[in-house]
Amino acid sequence: MDARIDHVVIWVDDPLRALEFYEQVVGLSAVRAEEFRDGKAPFPSVRVSGDSLIDIMRRAGATNLDNALGVPGSAGNPINHVWPALSRAAYEGIPGRLDQQGVKILTTMEQTFGSRGLAHQAISFPDPDGNVIEARYYA
Repeated sequence: MDARIDHVVIWVDDPLRALEFYEQVVGLSAVRAEEFRDGKAPFPSVRVSGDSLIDIMRRAGATNLDNALGVPGSAGNPINHVWPALSRAAYEGIPGRLDQQGVKILTTMEQTFGSRGLAHQAISFPDPDGNVIEARYYA
């Protein structure tokens, strides 16, 4: 089987505030940000890799997604964590940016298992809406 995660949805109170955090602190690039600002896209996203995104959806719109998917109560729930794998250079820049934003690192891990085996290092931290991000890099 050749499958990949296409996207993950996170629920936030302010998509633009979250978008800024994921761009400036985590180091991911925005997708459809201008379209969202102009009212032409229902939500912005950030690119994790060439074929995967994190969609940043307003928590207040969860009922609409529930109705669209036909699964009441499935939207708007927090996720346990999202774990982007970054290059070592990108990863090493995160602690300083977290410190500048006053965001506390929750955990620091070494040799933790993921999709490519053991990652050399990882840290976890909350985004502005309490979603937990665990960033890592593989040696």
